[in-house]
Amino acid sequence: MALPASLSIANTTAIAIYQNKALRNQSRFRTPNQIRCIGWDPEGVLGPPKTGHIAGLEFRRRLERDAEAREAFEREVREEKERRRALRESRVVPDTPAELIEYFLDTEAREIEFEIARLRLLLNPEFFSHLQLELGKLRFATSKTQDMEDRLVELEALQKALQEGTEAYDKMQTDLVRARESLTKILTSKDIKATLLEMVERNEINRSLLTLLDENIANAHKGNQKQAAEFMEKLRGAVIKYITV
Repeated sequence: MALPASLSIANTTAIAIYQNKALRNQSRFRTPNQIRCIGWDPEGVLGPPKTGHIAGLEFRRRLERDAEAREAFEREVREEKERRRALRESRVVPDTPAELIEYFLDTEAREIEFEIARLRLLLNPEFFSHLQLELGKLRFATSKTQDMEDRLVELEALQKALQEGTEAYDKMQTDLVRARESLTKILTSKDIKATLLEMVERNEINRSLLTLLDENIANAHKGNQKQAAEFMEKLRGAVIKYITV
């Protein structure tokens, strides 16, 4: 059965074709008769057996400590995300290539990827020409100070990072567009298996499609769209059989 062509993939509004109704049976098992074996442990290596009320209390305390540690870790993650979000919003986007160079030099290494995506349109031939011009002046200066040497090293590293980053970003965007087209083709197909086989022949089944499916599944779970999530998970299982590296 084909899904509507107006399906919004980005927001994961895929509607499951099939709805599985699984029955959950709770099994009760009798506790077998305990066989107590008295072992020889003169050194007390094994220690006393941990049974009864005290052992139960220790187990609960350990669970509580683990829960507190997990909560503390999750809190730190949230605080770090908030810090990075606030930092991003506080930064003023530069107007000129010279200011953009300083902007990236002041950017944390782990934020470079985000800034490349946000400022991709500003990373144009004009910017790279300006960067190359400044590099040329530093390289061919008749007398160089230590500050100039340090500046040269920084700009060379920045140039390499931005060139590689923009190439990777452009490729990712191209792959993402193709992945969306492929997913739309699958979701609107009347015969998903036949469509997948056809896409395999055209080398259209790849990691980008799998990544897009994972994002849709995560969004479906987040939006409590259980049927959509189940359908996409089944589809992912079918796609991964034909995945190519």
